[in-house]
Amino acid sequence: MKKKIVIGLITVAGFSLTLAACSNKIDETQPTEEKKEHKFSPAVKNKGEAIAGQTLEIAQVSSNDFTGIFSRTFATNTLDSSFFEPADEPLFTYDEDLRVRDGAAAIKFDEKQKQVRLTLRDNLKWNDGEDVTADDIIFTYEVIADKDYDGVRYNNNIRNIVGIEEFHDGKAETISGIEKINDKEVVITYKEFTPSMLQGGGSVWSSVMPKHVFEDIPVKDMEASDAVRKNPVTFGPYYVSKVIPGESVEFLPNKYYYGEQPKLDKIVMKKVPTASATASIAAKEYDIYVGMQTAEYTSWQNSEGYDILGQQQTSYSYIGFKLGYWDAEASKNKYNPEAKMANKELRQAIGYAIDNETIATQLYNGLQVRANSLIVPAFTSLHDDTFEGFTYNPEKANELLDQAGYKDINDDGIREDPEGNPFKINFAFRDGGDTAQALAEYYIQQWSEVGLDVELTSGRLIEVNSFYEMLENDDPKIDMYQAGWSTGFDPNPTGLYSENGAFNYTRFVSEKNEELLNALSSTEALDPAKAKQLYSDWQAYVFDEAYVIPTTYAYEVVPVSERVTGYDISRDLDHYVYADLGVTAEKR
Repeated sequence: MKKKIVIGLITVAGFSLTLAACSNKIDETQPTEEKKEHKFSPAVKNKGEAIAGQTLEIAQVSSNDFTGIFSRTFATNTLDSSFFEPADEPLFTYDEDLRVRDGAAAIKFDEKQKQVRLTLRDNLKWNDGEDVTADDIIFTYEVIADKDYDGVRYNNNIRNIVGIEEFHDGKAETISGIEKINDKEVVITYKEFTPSMLQGGGSVWSSVMPKHVFEDIPVKDMEASDAVRKNPVTFGPYYVSKVIPGESVEFLPNKYYYGEQPKLDKIVMKKVPTASATASIAAKEYDIYVGMQTAEYTSWQNSEGYDILGQQQTSYSYIGFKLGYWDAEASKNKYNPEAKMANKELRQAIGYAIDNETIATQLYNGLQVRANSLIVPAFTSLHDDTFEGFTYNPEKANELLDQAGYKDINDDGIREDPEGNPFKINFAFRDGGDTAQALAEYYIQQWSEVGLDVELTSGRLIEVNSFYEMLENDDPKIDMYQAGWSTGFDPNPTGLYSENGAFNYTRFVSEKNEELLNALSSTEALDPAKAKQLYSDWQAYVFDEAYVIPTTYAYEVVPVSERVTGYDISRDLDHYVYADLGVTAEKR
């Protein structure tokens, strides 16, 4: 069986973590002690032979439109990535520890020399028939490091390559740390050999761009180009043959694919609104439903003719606080000690005031669980089950607020700030269906119960793309926000929370935080026992500073028609899932 999807470094989880349901409300009178446990298989039961001449239809369930950025170099959300999957095979596959191993390219590590050798398959070709070459690999790094590249991939992992900062700064015409050995082989030399280099989504970028397609397009224009939006050239088992913006993408078999020819005549991916997804599965309109809402799980869990696949995601939801701004010229986050949410006791109180156990149980049917840290359980050797994290404790929240000077001085039930001024917190929340509204209201209700005056930014939920645009631009109307991250296959959180990380939407920066994050990328962390200690140290620091507060981990649950064969959502498959995907009957 093949691999489902492996997105590179880190992607915004604004869609995969989207919340939804109809008329969901949290009833605090219901007990939360009774936890529901679910056991799922990640693979379909059907082991039959695929039949010829068939079209497989996939529903991408979402309340939002995809933006149509079909390039991992530029994409920043998981919905775009999902609509690109059949064509977007990565260079590598991954083992049970989510470490990279051979795939479309062979990979060899040399810790002593701080080098990685990549060797492309001889028969690896783009879907236009051109060879995938070492020049394509080098070109991809040059795009990411270009001064006009305004995406999020030029991060600490990439800057670890020897000579790439000199290239970025215009002091060198090439990246000295990337050497072309021959047309199919490159050697990359790093400043430090870090643990992230071994992981999926780490320092060794798993995506590659066709140089012959992009070389005449200025980097600043690439993201909006037809080569990204309409007809991307790829080497996966299928290629993008038709795009209806915001609605659907069609894929045809790539006749130059290096493996066995794909088994399907066509794949069609189409957006299905969250509100109509349950009715759609009852009518058997699609073969696979990606992004089904866990809040409605009981209404579709026993759908006739479907297997229900599942596993815990490498993602988490969180509450974040705006504590500064992004300095684009310096490519750094700048912390503002005078920010409204700069008091850490205030942030801690906000964390203790929310009851994530009740949220997970009542809104998500046990398909989400309370998150205790920013290191997800999938990283079994680094995630600490014994770490308590923020638990529901309104008494402690009140105590912290009192200590910090946020007191109700006019007996109206609302706390004023330490100077006695009215204190209102603007809370930004993504629009992702009716449950999102219920969850936002529940948060606000719980903060009100400890005397905090919180209201939704703009007075309503915010459309997802607009929401992230506001976060990226440090919109002053946001004091705190609810969002989510997909971690990818690399546990290292540096790209999300460092001084140089554009994804660090909180803009929190401190010397201690940088020291702890840098330690996670050090050679020390190559030792498993030391790595566990270093990750524990950073998790404890984030818990104390509370610049973000993890809230829940989610399960991925996918209904798949019983006629489908070859589908598996496991992360440690040895090849790409779409190359083996087929159907064994003409009708669902």
